[in-house]
Order: sequence, then C-alpha cells, then structure tokens
Amino acid sequence: MKYVDEFRVPEKALALSNQITKLCHQLKKPLKIMEVCGGHTHSIFRYGIEEILPHNVELIHGPGCPVCVMPKGKLDDAIAISQNHNVILATFGDAMRVPGSHTSLLQAKATSADIRMVYSPLDSLQIARENPDKEIVFFALGFETTAPSTALTILQAAAENITNFSMFSNHVLVIPALQTLLQNPDLPLDGFIGPGHVSMVIGTEPYKFICQKYHKPIVVSGFEPLDILQSIWMLLQQLIENRCEVENQYTRLVEPGGNTVALQAINQVFTVRENFDWRGLGEIPNSGLKIRPEYAQFDAELKFTLPNLKVADHKACQCGEILKGVLKPWQCQVFATACTPETPIGTCMVSSEGACAAYYKYGRHSTTSKKAQELASSK
Repeated sequence: MKYVDEFRVPEKALALSNQITKLCHQLKKPLKIMEVCGGHTHSIFRYGIEEILPHNVELIHGPGCPVCVMPKGKLDDAIAISQNHNVILATFGDAMRVPGSHTSLLQAKATSADIRMVYSPLDSLQIARENPDKEIVFFALGFETTAPSTALTILQAAAENITNFSMFSNHVLVIPALQTLLQNPDLPLDGFIGPGHVSMVIGTEPYKFICQKYHKPIVVSGFEPLDILQSIWMLLQQLIENRCEVENQYTRLVEPGGNTVALQAINQVFTVRENFDWRGLGEIPNSGLKIRPEYAQFDAELKFTLPNLKVADHKACQCGEILKGVLKPWQCQVFATACTPETPIGTCMVSSEGACAAYYKYGRHSTTSKKAQELASSK
C-alpha cells in the first residue's frame, strides 16, 4: 500500500460520513470534539471534513502546534542569542516569521544576524563542523515528535566532541497541556482526536488518564481524510456504547508503548522542567524539556545571557483563546484584516500547523464558517 490514495477514496469517505450522521441521530445532542494536533486541523480544512459532518458535531482546534504555543519571550531569547558576536543561529522555517516583542528572526536576519533555516537539527551540527571558528546554536522547539532528533543530535555532537555547538531547548510535552485543558470548566469536550505524530513516539498508554480521570474517550488518528473520519466514527461509537477508552486508529504507525529508541534518547539527554510558559495557557508545571547537566556543554541557556522575560501578547491578538479552543479563528477581531500570513500579529497565523493559517488558506469560504459568522453577527 502507498498509504495515500487508499485513504482518499471518495466512496469510502461518503460511507463513513453517512455512518457518522446515523450515529449523531442516535445521540441526539450537540457534540464537541477536539483535534489536538495542528496537522489534523489543516487536514480537516484542506479536505473539507467539517462540511460533511452533521451540524451537531463541532470540531474544536487544540494547542498541538509547537510554534503557536511559543511565547514572545522565548522568541526574544532566541533573537538575543543571534545578536551575539560570532554566533550562527539555526532553526526550522516555521519559527522564522513568528513575531517577538519588537522583531522576528527573519527581520533580525535581514539586518545583521546570521540566522539560517534548516530542515533537521543534524543540519545545524553540520554547520558547526563547517564553521569551527563560529558558535552554532540550534533553536530547538516542538513536541515529543521532534525531541528525539534533537536528543540524537546532542549525542552525536558529544560523540564527535564538537565544542562549538549548543541547543536552545524549547521542547514541550503534550500530556500536561491536555491536563490543563481538561481542568478548564469553560471548555466542555465530549472527546479527543489524539495526535498521531506525538503518539508515534510516546504511544497510546499516556492518554489513559483522560478516560480514567476525566471520563472522555480519545482516538489516536492518522492525518488522511479517511483517518480523521474513521476516528470521529470511533469516538461516536464509544459515546453511544457508553464506553470511555483510548483507541488507536493509526495502527499502521503507532504502537501502544511508543518508540523505545526515541524515548530512550529523550530520557538520556533531557529532563523535565518544573514549569514552562505556554502562549495562551500560561505556565504549566512539568511541561517542558531542558538539557541534563551531563550535557551542559551543549546547553545554550548556560552559554549565553538571556533576557528571559515574560512578554504579553499583542492586545488585539487572540491566539491564546484559539489555542485553548475557546474561540475559533474567525472570531478574532484582527483575523484576515490586520493579521494575515504576510503580516502576522500572532503565531497561529504564521505556523504551517496554526489554526488561523489553516482557516485563512482553506476555510474562509466554507459553508460551515459562513453559517457560524452569520449566527455570531445576528446576536
């Protein structure tokens, strides 16, 4: 199987849609389902999945976009590192246009800083090999999905004794974020579409608390249209049968225990931070990863003096409420006016996994969004 065409068959999508409609008629109540991952949000908009769902099923967009949850203060820290003499800062492309307090990495690069976009932390290690007279810093960010590659890069740097290389670690963990969301009384949810990429690393076992403590079902899903539709169908089946379980739709890639090699690398290099500041969610205990003392020579936070300040978001930007699932992108007062992909005010419009970016690119003209906007304007 190619695992692409097989999950985009219109006839199968229609059959799943019909089954979902039948189940919704049996439930006879409005349902709110959160897709945690920003990749799912983009797939939902790209393939028009909301368009074929019954009206009583509402998809809530979650905080699973690593660039979106990065607070301004961390961007300011990365920019401060890039301003040091003899430093080359490397990072992923998504982070380049995220606005900090006064500027972005892309704007800093346009002035004087040596900032380079890479596709892998190993690319930044290669830059360090090629520039032994420079100090190379990789701005590392992402959930458990990208943390293994960061950890393995540090292990490789240690094996080669590359001394002009370090990481500014801003990796975050999905489970504490979900716990924070579930404690929010203003966000009633009926179930979760679990993140597929994160689950490839951590497995399905860590999600059991969602069922056991909060009595919500969760289905870990792939990213193709049939994956998402089947996951919604599986959630509805659980609700009808009064079950509350962790189910795995993405069985072709996700194992219950996760990826042992990836988890070992993370645990070897990183330890959990006491607190990490998330955009929109505030400080969440035990939700970030920092480099262990054994690898302190690769920790940019120890090599450089950082501003380390908390910076408030733009007053008009409502990314925080969108990340918490309280607002939809079109409800932000600056969406598609002052805030666009070309002139972003908030991170949700910048990232390739951001809900605002997905809605701007695919969802502005959907019938679902038009009805929602009409309803809001009539109140």
